[in-house]
Amino acid sequence: MIVCIYVGLLVCIAPWISPWWDNNPLFSQSPWLMHFITQGAVRGLISGLGLLNLWIALGDVLRPGDGPDSR
Repeated sequence: MIVCIYVGLLVCIAPWISPWWDNNPLFSQSPWLMHFITQGAVRGLISGLGLLNLWIALGDVLRPGDGPDSR
């Protein structure tokens, strides 16, 4: 679960940090992909997926009686 929280934070924050996002070699290989991925709406969509991941992970953490010892 802690991995899900870390991934959610990374996916939520990474699109807004320009050195990580704008200078990514995966995106710079294709000009149309670089143009698409740097738009604000796309960054917001990806950050929303990170928030969704955080919500699900925190829901799993806070759910009582769902662990291996609950039997």
